[in-house]
Amino acid sequence: MVERTRELMAHLPYLRRYARALTGSPARGDALVTRALEHFLDDDADGPEGGTALRLALYARLNALADESGTGTERGSAHPVEAALNTLDETDRRLYLLVNLEDVTLADAADTLGLVPERAVERLNHSREVVRSHLTAVILIVEDDAIIAFDLAETVRGMGHLVCGNATTMDEALTLAAEHTPTLALMDIRLAEGDNGIEVARELRRQRFLPVIFVTAFPDELAKRGLEHLGPVIPKPFTRDQIEQAITRAVFTPAPEEAKVAAPPAS
Repeated sequence: MVERTRELMAHLPYLRRYARALTGSPARGDALVTRALEHFLDDDADGPEGGTALRLALYARLNALADESGTGTERGSAHPVEAALNTLDETDRRLYLLVNLEDVTLADAADTLGLVPERAVERLNHSREVVRSHLTAVILIVEDDAIIAFDLAETVRGMGHLVCGNATTMDEALTLAAEHTPTLALMDIRLAEGDNGIEVARELRRQRFLPVIFVTAFPDELAKRGLEHLGPVIPKPFTRDQIEQAITRAVFTPAPEEAKVAAPPAS
């Protein structure tokens, strides 16, 4: 019994990680792990002695317990990665988690889920494409300096995201936002024709929530007006690393409640 307990405890960190991702809740995930361990500690329980085989058996037991108790994932998760995974069929989601999160081989993951290996390859590729598409940002650039706009666009594309257009004025920005529904904007403050990026950001927020990263030579303007809540500021001159880090944070940050109850566009 002592040896069996030691073998099971060696897998505990992996089980907790998988169960929490499986259920979308630390508490519910840990409850599943407890029940799975109790099953394998039973003197009458059948199962492999240890190693990878035991770990795979534990994953299978967690899946079975989740199905038996109806302990599915919390589909309302606001985190972008979880939200992307939650669009998948449940079997596909578990396959993705086993391979990408738990580093289980595709063959072992397919066996754990009762899938034919050839079919598992197709389903995993589909799942990866779905997740990738959900995490690809559509970015609007609002910048009146053509060289800076080009540099920003190249950085965005280099990260695998899409540029829906570059605006130099408020009217252009609002038109592009209405046409393409971007998920993020990189915004200068001093724009062409005397327009102001702060006012563009405020109008976009009024119409529908749109995260904004200000890229400006006037980084103090937001603070002076008490509008820091409109978005983070990257001062010019900037580095590509700064832009990439800011975009990554924006893409992987859960949307605030106001994004879910955004005001409708003015008629």
